[in-house]
Amino acid sequence: MAWMDDIAFVAATRFCRKPLVTISTDRIDFKEAIPSGSFCELVAEVVKVGKTSLKVKVDIYLENMYEDNKHHAISGTFSFVALDADRKPTPVLDI
Repeated sequence: MAWMDDIAFVAATRFCRKPLVTISTDRIDFKEAIPSGSFCELVAEVVKVGKTSLKVKVDIYLENMYEDNKHHAISGTFSFVALDADRKPTPVLDI
């Protein structure tokens, strides 16, 4: 879950280029565990933008190190709030 929060934070920061804090982990669905010896691919996408917050969906794909079998294993959604210099919520987008 830490990897998912990290990659969600990177995607959210690249989207708005502002300081952010995670305010919630909305849901994580584990279809399977990550076995030792697996390659993990984490893909993050901003899926909703509010005035001061945004949501990022993260999908984890697994692939056995010695087989060509990449498949979707875990997904989750994370919410962030953008902060100004005084650590108060600020608009995500400058429009």
